[in-house]
Amino acid sequence: MGEKVVEARGVRHRYVPGGEPDLDGVSLDVAPGELVAVVGANGSGKTTLARHLNALVGLQEGELRVVGLDASDPGAARELRRACGMVFQNPENQFVSTLVGEDVAFGPENFGASADEARAAVADALAAVGLPGFERRSVLGLSGGQQQRVALAGVLAVGPRLVVLDEATSMIDPRGRDELVRAVLDVRAARGSAVLWITHDMELAARADRVVVMREGSIAADGAPADVLVDEGLLASAGLEPPLVVRTWLELVRLGVASGPAPVTVEGLVSALCA
Repeated sequence: MGEKVVEARGVRHRYVPGGEPDLDGVSLDVAPGELVAVVGANGSGKTTLARHLNALVGLQEGELRVVGLDASDPGAARELRRACGMVFQNPENQFVSTLVGEDVAFGPENFGASADEARAAVADALAAVGLPGFERRSVLGLSGGQQQRVALAGVLAVGPRLVVLDEATSMIDPRGRDELVRAVLDVRAARGSAVLWITHDMELAARADRVVVMREGSIAADGAPADVLVDEGLLASAGLEPPLVVRTWLELVRLGVASGPAPVTVEGLVSALCA
């Protein structure tokens, strides 16, 4: 397999021995700097796939490499967790300290950074997510969006090449969601990190380079948002709906008010309507 951030071939996993596979022959590549949205109904295998990338779930069948590290090698687990950082649904479940600076420093310190190196990594990571100078703040006094950005900073402080966000916007309000999305996009642009975003948010998926649709443990589709997010039949088979922008456009087409390919973003919709 070549130079990719993620290279998965035929990955299968069963939580219950002898039961139905929770992942069923998943093959997936992620290139450096790429933003990939993984969408699907609950139980489709999204989180199981994500946890393989961070060595939280052991590889049972198939091949998986993350930044060149072989996920089947138990000795690679520590470096896998450094190379692939995860931000989960509830940031409070990730915090190890109530002080922002101490929490963000936990990763660098555990990977052997000196006190000065850890302080520098913390300052850099907090600045990257738009929270400079928050080291002495309590995480308990932050908004949900700020807490998620602190969790993201804790991941960034160890310098991962891949950032995985598992439903990271699902428990925060729209403002917090927008702050987190902006922080992720800024980090990707500045650091070149690849991003795998596990989400039910189809508007968020529309901003990705690629959209992967999972259904019953398998990949049902993998392509550009403009191709995947307009396929009503495909999405319905996976328990999903197109983004509101797409649904609006398709209704306008049905009414004879609009014609042509459906846009997938608000900006695209405005442009199409003004053309």
